[in-house]
Amino acid sequence: MSSNPEHVDIAIVGGGPIGCALALALADSGRSFALLEARDVLDSRDPRAIALSQGSRLILERLGVWPALADRVTPIQTIHVSQRGGFGQTRLTAQEAGVPALGYTVEYGDLYRALAQTLPQSGAHVLTGTRVNAVAPAAGCGLVTYAQAGQARALTARLIVLAEGGQSLPAAGARKDYGASAVVCSVRTSRPHAHVAYERFTPEGPIALLPLHDAYALVWTTPGDQVATRLAWDEAAFLAALQAAFGERQGRFLTAGPRAAFPLRLAAAPSPRPGVVRVGNAAQTLHPVAGQGFNLGLRDVWKLAEAIADTAREDLGSAAFVANHQARRRWDVGGGIAMTDLLVELFSNDWTLLTQARGVALTLLDALAPAKRLFARKMMFGAQAW
Repeated sequence: MSSNPEHVDIAIVGGGPIGCALALALADSGRSFALLEARDVLDSRDPRAIALSQGSRLILERLGVWPALADRVTPIQTIHVSQRGGFGQTRLTAQEAGVPALGYTVEYGDLYRALAQTLPQSGAHVLTGTRVNAVAPAAGCGLVTYAQAGQARALTARLIVLAEGGQSLPAAGARKDYGASAVVCSVRTSRPHAHVAYERFTPEGPIALLPLHDAYALVWTTPGDQVATRLAWDEAAFLAALQAAFGERQGRFLTAGPRAAFPLRLAAAPSPRPGVVRVGNAAQTLHPVAGQGFNLGLRDVWKLAEAIADTAREDLGSAAFVANHQARRRWDVGGGIAMTDLLVELFSNDWTLLTQARGVALTLLDALAPAKRLFARKMMFGAQAW
């Protein structure tokens, strides 16, 4: 639906992948809801890669999105974890974990289009070209004011869900600047990827290679004072530096596509007010190590949709509803934040004692099959895997 309602049970502010996923998750909830998006069209040509966990695949299947996405994803059968300048490695495999794949790599634009194409099945009021000017959440009924085609409009809702991404995180939340950016691009190597993903820790931060189609998606953690230099290098210089940093586990790096950089920060929103819930990057932004960000956001969506379906209409947005939902998400969100931040802090240095301790830990993890299965399930399914 595309009409402009004056009142709904749930207003979703932000029509990116997370907002679209929430609309789809609410399709059978019996609640009325609207999705407000500033862009005129729900589409993106963003080629950045997203790592979808096996748990996210299951959610996307339940949302009816997977059939439109299946031929655009690349399965990850093995994850190889190692550190530069030290011994020890761990190999996680789908076979050992008892799943078809540990995860899947997909381009952001392909994921967004699959969600948007499925969105008409949700029954949502989809309001594109809307610039939200103010959000006034309140227990009982909140207010969203927005402009569309130059006309001022307003929408009341029992519950307002913010899904606008990390730019909407308030400054009052917990924040940490890693002083680095992720340099991303597509790279080709002399050896076929064979559905193996790499997480290679270096003193300046992790390097991730994610199999995508017949190439790799590269995520290279780069100190802030080196970002401009790496973006400006010609292809030969970039590939030589990458080779020196990563090593030759995947053979030689042959080509690199256009590069972009994104700052790396940790941020979490403060406790929400009655009448509003945050999901995805609007709730928390993580370091991309281990590829947890979007998967955590998708679990936000699924758990919120379950809570909405189990709550009487008149109680949506109440202080109790918001507090209970926050409590249910605390373990998963807190665990994801702690795990990614700890990995970055423990592995992004060349201290001799820590290098040796990391090597022992990686070797022991690789040797202990039950520990590996447990760790893999945590990566795939979040806190509930424990």
